[in-house]
Amino acid sequence: MSLPKLSRRSRILLIIAAIIVLVLLLGARLLDTYVDWLWFGEVGARQVFSTMLFTRVALFFAIALLIGGSLALSLWIAYRTRPVFVPVSGADDPLSRYRSAVVGRIRLFGIGIPVVAGLIAGAAGEGDWQRIQLFLNGTSFGTTDPEFGNDIGFYTFTLPFYEWLLGWLFVAVTIAFIAGLIAHYLFGGIRLAGRGGQLAGPARVQLAVTAGIFVLLKALEYFFDRYDLLLSGRNPLFSGATYTDLNAVLPAKLILLCISAICALAFFAGAFLRNIQLPAIALVLLILSGIIVGAAWPTVLEQFSVKPNANQKEALSISRNMAATKTAFGLDNVQYQDYQGTGQATADKISADTATVPNIRLLDPNVLAPTFTQRIGGENFYAFPTKLDIDRYTVDGKTQDYIVSAREINTANLTGNQTNWINRHMVYTHGNGFVAAQANTIDRAVSDANSDGGYPVAAISDTQNPTGAGLDPSNRSAPGIPVDQPRIYYGELTNDYAIVGGQPGKAPGEHDSPGRNDYRYDGAGGVPIDNWFNRLAFAAKYGERNILFSDAISDGSKIMYNRDPRDRVQKVAPWLTVDGDPYPAVVGGKITWVVDGYTTLNNFPYSQQTQLGEATADTLSGTAKQANNSINYIRNSVKATVDAFDGTVTLYSVNDNDPVLKAWEQVFPGIVKPSSAISPELKAHFRYPEDLFKVQRELLAKYHVSDPQEFYTTNTFWNVPQDPTQEGGTNLDASGLQPQPGYYVLAEAPGQNRPTFQLTSPLTVLQRQYLAAWMSVSSDPADYGTIRVLRLPTSATGGVQVDGPVQVQNKFQSDSRFVQQRTLFSNQSVAPIFGNLITLPMEGGFLYVEPVYIQQKNQNSYPQLASVLVAYGSKIGFAPTLGEALKQVFGDGANQSTTPPTEPSTPPTSSTPPPSSTNPAPPASGTNPDLDKAVADIQAALDQLRQAQQSGDFAAQGQALSALQKATQEYQAAKAGASQTTPPPAPGG
Repeated sequence: MSLPKLSRRSRILLIIAAIIVLVLLLGARLLDTYVDWLWFGEVGARQVFSTMLFTRVALFFAIALLIGGSLALSLWIAYRTRPVFVPVSGADDPLSRYRSAVVGRIRLFGIGIPVVAGLIAGAAGEGDWQRIQLFLNGTSFGTTDPEFGNDIGFYTFTLPFYEWLLGWLFVAVTIAFIAGLIAHYLFGGIRLAGRGGQLAGPARVQLAVTAGIFVLLKALEYFFDRYDLLLSGRNPLFSGATYTDLNAVLPAKLILLCISAICALAFFAGAFLRNIQLPAIALVLLILSGIIVGAAWPTVLEQFSVKPNANQKEALSISRNMAATKTAFGLDNVQYQDYQGTGQATADKISADTATVPNIRLLDPNVLAPTFTQRIGGENFYAFPTKLDIDRYTVDGKTQDYIVSAREINTANLTGNQTNWINRHMVYTHGNGFVAAQANTIDRAVSDANSDGGYPVAAISDTQNPTGAGLDPSNRSAPGIPVDQPRIYYGELTNDYAIVGGQPGKAPGEHDSPGRNDYRYDGAGGVPIDNWFNRLAFAAKYGERNILFSDAISDGSKIMYNRDPRDRVQKVAPWLTVDGDPYPAVVGGKITWVVDGYTTLNNFPYSQQTQLGEATADTLSGTAKQANNSINYIRNSVKATVDAFDGTVTLYSVNDNDPVLKAWEQVFPGIVKPSSAISPELKAHFRYPEDLFKVQRELLAKYHVSDPQEFYTTNTFWNVPQDPTQEGGTNLDASGLQPQPGYYVLAEAPGQNRPTFQLTSPLTVLQRQYLAAWMSVSSDPADYGTIRVLRLPTSATGGVQVDGPVQVQNKFQSDSRFVQQRTLFSNQSVAPIFGNLITLPMEGGFLYVEPVYIQQKNQNSYPQLASVLVAYGSKIGFAPTLGEALKQVFGDGANQSTTPPTEPSTPPTSSTPPPSSTNPAPPASGTNPDLDKAVADIQAALDQLRQAQQSGDFAAQGQALSALQKATQEYQAAKAGASQTTPPPAPGG
C-alpha cells in the first residue's frame, strides 16, 4: 500500500513550513555570523574570520559528501540489484507495505535520507578546522622521536589528520553497510524464512565488499596505532611507550595489521566465490587474534615480567619521558643552585641590603580590591576587578613594583534611574583612570583595631588629572603614572554593549567625570550602527527594540561589544590558549591590556600529559579558570595587547622558533607581528605568565630528577605547598586544599647582582611540609624566562630541615604576641585577613613575610594593613610595620633599609590599647585597680602560654588561651568604664 498523494496546495504549505523552520534554525546562526564579520572588521582581523569560515564550510561539504555519498551509493546499489520477484512468506508479507511506500517515494528516501545524514555529519565535523589547517601548514620541529625516528611534526601535525580522516571513513563504511543490510532485507535480497535464511548473490557481494573495506581500514588503523604508542598512558607514573608497549603491543600491532589485510582479502574473495564461510572464518580469526595477540599477550608480559622488575624494565622509557617532558614544557634549561637554607643573617647585613629588603611587598593584590573601590573608586558605577595586578614602573628614576588596576565601568552597580536603557548603554559607557600604589608602602601604621591607617598610598590618573598627582585620599603626595588617555572602554568588567558617538543634540552624551556628561567617543573602536540594516541586526542580536527606534542613535554612532580583553584576544586568535589574568600597563601614555597567549599540543611523543585546569588551580580569585584540557606541550609564544580606549588587538611573537606558532603564522599570515616590532617600553612591562609558571612548577616537582631509577622510586619528588593563609591551610592533615599561588616580587635572588621583577614559589618535600627548593622565573627583559631553582640539602645528605610555608604559618599563629593581638582584633566587629605569605632567600636562609589585614564586619568596610609577620629560621617578628618586625627578629638597626610608612602613626583613638613590640601586654594605667588587675592577668596568661608552648603541653596551651581571652575581655570592660569619650567610627564603615 502506497502513501496517499498530496495535493498541490498541501505541497506548497509543506514547502513554506520547511522554509520557516529552516529560517528559524539558521537565522540565529547567520545573524551571529554577520555580527562576528562586523567585529572582525573592527579589529582588522577579517582574514581570520574568512579563513575560519571558508575552512569550516569546505569541511562541512566534504564530510557531508563523504557520509551522504556513501549512504546514497549503498542504497542505490541495493535498489538496482534487488530481486525482480520477491517471494511472500505467509498470507501477509509484513514488509510489503513498507516496500510499497519506499518504491512510491523512491527519490524522497533515496536522496532525502543521504542528504539529511550528510548534513548532520557535516555539522558534527566542521568544528575540526584547526586540525585541517595544521595538517596543511605544519612545519618541522627539527627533532625526531627516539623510537621511529620521525620528526615531531609528524605526530603533531600529520598523524592527527590521518587518524581523523580514518575515523570518518569508518563512519562512512559502517553507515553504508547498515543501510545496505536494511535495504536488501526490505527488498527481499535477505530473507530470514527457512533454515538459515537466504542471501541473494548481489546482497552477498555488496555486504562482503563493504565489510572487506572496513577490515582493510582496520589494518590501516593498526598501522597508525604503532605511532600512538608513544603517547601511551599504560603506566600512571609517566606518559609514553612502556616496556610492554614496545615489546608486546608494538609487535602485536604489526601482526594484527597483516591478519587484517589477509581477512580483507578473504571478504573480497567470499563476495565473488559464493562462499560465505571464508569471510566468516576470517572474521573469527580477526576477533581471536585481537583478543590473544592484542590483549592477552601484553597483559601476561606486564604482570609476570615487567611489574616484578619495573625499575629496570622501564628505565629506558622513563629516560625518554624525562627528556621529552623537559623539552615540551621548557624545563630543559633550568639553572639549579645548591642552597643551605639555614643562613645566619644579622642586623648589619639586613640593614645593608639595598635590593630585596627595601622592595619587600606588603600589599596583597588579592585582598585590596575593596579598599581601592571605597577609597579611590569614586562614583558607584566604577569598580575594580576582584584581583588587582602587580607591575613595575620607574618613577623619579627609581624602579618599584606597584599594585595597579584600571578603574572600570561596572554596569552591574548602576541603581535607580541609572539602569534605564539610555543610561546603561549610552551614558555610563566607560571607566576612567589608572590606579597605582607602591607595593611596599602604606600611609601609616595601625595602632589598634579602630585607628585610621594601613592603607595603600595610591594615585589615580584620570581625566581630571592625567598625571595622577595629588589625588590620593590618604596621601596627597602619592606619585602618579602619567596617562594621556585615561578613558577605559575595554576592560575585564565591561561585559555589556555600549553605544557611543553620535550627533550633538541627539546622542545623550557620555558621563566622563563628576559634573560632565557631554563627552562623545571619538576613537576608532566600535562598529557603525548608524544605518538601518545594522540597527536591525543588533536589535535582533540583543533582543532590544530601542536599538531600532531610538532617536539618540544617529550619524557617527557606534556599538561596542566583545569588550573583555581576554575574549577579544581569544576571538582574534582562536588557536591560542589565553592566560587567565590579563593586566593593564601604561605604554606610550595609553592604558594597554597585556594578555599572554599559549600554543599547546597534546600529542608530543613521550611528553607527560598534564591537566591544564588542575595544574593552574590555586587560591587566587578573580582570574579566569582554564578548561581542564590535557596538554603535553606549551609555549608562551604570543604576547597580545588590547588598547583600553579603542580596543585594538595586536599580537606579538615572543618565541619565533616555536614550530606551532610558525604553522599558525602560515595559516593567518601577518596576524602575528614579529618580536622585532615590540617596543622597549612595552617589553619592560612583560610579566612571566602565571598559568605557565604553575604548569612548569607542577612538573618541576618531579622532573628535577635526572636519574630514571630515582624517578621511579619518587622519594625525591617535591610538592607544591598548600596555601596556609586560607581557611584550614595550617592543618597538616588537610586534603583537597588549593596550592599556594606564585608571587611576583622585586628582589635580588642568589647569583644576581641587582633586584629584578620575578615570579617565585617555594616547593616542599614530598608529602611533608619542610622546604625542598625555591623556584623563580625572571620577568626582566635581559634574561626573561630564565628559571632558577635553589635546591636545599635533604636530611639523607645531612641537611637541616627548613620550615616550609605551612610550618611557618603555624609558628605565626602560635606566637604569643600574635595570639594576644589577634584576640584583641578578633572580636565581634573586626575580622583578620591573612595576606600572601612571601618566601625570599636572604643571606643563605629564607625570610618569610606576611601582611595581616583587619576589616570591620559591616557592609561598607574594607581591609587595612594592621601588622606584619616575619620569620627567619626559628625567630618570629610581629609588629605594625615591617621595620619593627625585622628588629624583633634581627635586632636593632635591621629596619634601616626598609621602606617606612609615608606618614607618622596617629595616636590611639579607641578603647583598644595599642600593641607593644617590647611588652606584649597593654600598659597599666596606675590609677584604675580593675584595669591594672586585667593587665596583670593578661601578662600572666601570656607567660603561661609561652611556657606551655615550650613544653609542648597542648592542654596547658588551651587553658592559657582561655585565661588570656577572659583577661582581655576584663581589660576591655575596665577600659570602657574608665573612658569618657566615644570611640570614632571604624574606617571604611
